[in-house]
Amino acid sequence: GDLRSVLITSVLNLERLDVNLFSCRPLPRRGRHHWVPATQRLFGGQIVGQALVAAAHAVRPEMQIHSLHCYFVRAGDPKVPVLYKVDETRTGKSFSVRSINAIQYGKPIFTCQASFQLSQESPVQHQFSMPAVPPPEELLTQEEVIEKFLQDPDLAEKYRKHLHKIQAEDVPIEIKPVNPPDKFQLKAQKPKQLLWVRARGHIGETDMKVHCCVAAYISDYAFLGTALLPHWQYRTRFMVSLDHSMWFHAPFRSDHWMLYECESPWAGGSRALVQGRLWRRDGVLAVTCVQEGVIRVEQMPSSSKL
Repeated sequence: GDLRSVLITSVLNLERLDVNLFSCRPLPRRGRHHWVPATQRLFGGQIVGQALVAAAHAVRPEMQIHSLHCYFVRAGDPKVPVLYKVDETRTGKSFSVRSINAIQYGKPIFTCQASFQLSQESPVQHQFSMPAVPPPEELLTQEEVIEKFLQDPDLAEKYRKHLHKIQAEDVPIEIKPVNPPDKFQLKAQKPKQLLWVRARGHIGETDMKVHCCVAAYISDYAFLGTALLPHWQYRTRFMVSLDHSMWFHAPFRSDHWMLYECESPWAGGSRALVQGRLWRRDGVLAVTCVQEGVIRVEQMPSSSKL
């Protein structure tokens, strides 16, 4: 549509306070953060995206992001502003590195290194093949899938309440699951999911760094949850990201549909690893993501009356 994406106008819009020092803007709305997860912690994708915005302001316009590596070191408080301090670690002819610390209450909650590169051609090229899936026009949105579940008269009340909570969230991302079940049912699945995703609203042709910042926000949504798909018999007590890495391979539009292929190759020791690939509709691999997180669970109570 014609409406500007809130991810550009507000969520990822930073105010420059000083040289290489940034905060959320405008001033009267400092500390107002969009979409807070049920944990009441600051959404990790927002921190990653904002940190990348800050880093992008500290390099030459012709430099483009090619990778970032982040650690979440403290829980973020959604009620107060986040300061982003950028250090110019290295500025070279082809590659430049920026280190970013996100700070609340005088302490870092997040640390990141982002590497930028001047565009270079190379004959060495290859990539995996994109999974064969139905196009997004043939699929229901996440909201439509939830509404379908809620129409089931046999849906348990506790799950109905859970779905209503999800339905009430104002997430600035459009999502279309590729293989949603016909009914809301808890059963073991493979630790893999396929989702068509894009930013809500219009972003348009702009500096590629802008679309990378938006993709950083999108990449963290529902990512770690992939590791829970085989473990329906457990209730999640605590789930939080530890680190997050991204590699940007090819130009893309974050307000166009992209296929997010997520899988978890391993979980153990109260941790889980997830990998993700963002594919353009034409089959080009645009972004690769990897994340590890803490997952602590407890056994679901038995429904048996015996």
